[in-house]
Amino acid sequence: MSRPIVEVRGLVKTFTQSGPWPWSPQRHIPAVQGVDFTVAPGEVVALVGQSGSGKTTVSRIVLGLEEPSAGEVWLAGERWDGLSERVRREKRLRYQYIPQDAMGALDPQQTALEHVSETLRVLRGLTRAEAGEKGLDMLAKLGLAARRDALPREMSGGEQRRVTLARVLALEPQLIVADEPTSGLDPERRESVLEALIGNLPEGSACILVTHDMTEARGWCDRVLAMLAGRVIEEINLKEAEPVHPYARVLFDPWSGTLPTQPLALTGCPFRPDCPRAVGANQARCEGEIPTLSTLGVPEHRVACHDLIVNPVLELP
Repeated sequence: MSRPIVEVRGLVKTFTQSGPWPWSPQRHIPAVQGVDFTVAPGEVVALVGQSGSGKTTVSRIVLGLEEPSAGEVWLAGERWDGLSERVRREKRLRYQYIPQDAMGALDPQQTALEHVSETLRVLRGLTRAEAGEKGLDMLAKLGLAARRDALPREMSGGEQRRVTLARVLALEPQLIVADEPTSGLDPERRESVLEALIGNLPEGSACILVTHDMTEARGWCDRVLAMLAGRVIEEINLKEAEPVHPYARVLFDPWSGTLPTQPLALTGCPFRPDCPRAVGANQARCEGEIPTLSTLGVPEHRVACHDLIVNPVLELP
């Protein structure tokens, strides 16, 4: 079995927020709480959940854009967290980030081809001619050959996204983390952007897709990690099983229930104020004990729910 490209162990991130005055007490805000997962070569894994669930923070920690408060991040078998930026800089070429704000990531004075070719010259050390040839080839793969001389303000939203993809894909990284790469686009353009990204991943490369669009997760990803309150509450291969956690079910099928309407619980299971399973014999355990991920049925299906581990086929009321 090949070595994972990403291995996250016991990841924790707590942000400290200071008050408006020097004497104001500090608040400690837990953003990520004990997250574990791996991403294998050639695999596309989605991090899904509502805003504030911790998915973007996890993705930034994986790339070293944030430091964890605790836990470990391993990339291609090497410890990644805690390294100095000087050491990371030599290896960042292998691990690339696609931001949500494509327009903000592009230089308004550079054409589509200049964005890609300059990236190749600076980061890969190619000559101007080599970078131009390779850059044009990548733009052609993404359907942008005719837009090689277009400036960002002359491009559509979908074209801007594909330029950011071309710049990253041309580097042939081992890992791409894409943070909401289709945000703000209409459905047709979303599909074209995802096809451009996932359809052109270098052989053996992995991708972490951060998204709140469950259609994207279902259609393009091998596995999905559903997050709530900084924890993974379900890990599932959607080709083999369907979500069963009450929160994950609602994410993928809004008709099956409602998203949290009450504040998340600070003790026990965070979803219990809205959970139809946190009743009867389960209530005390749901109130006093945080559920951990346990295998349910198949190896690639894990769920964090006290009741589902005991009653895996019990239907929701």
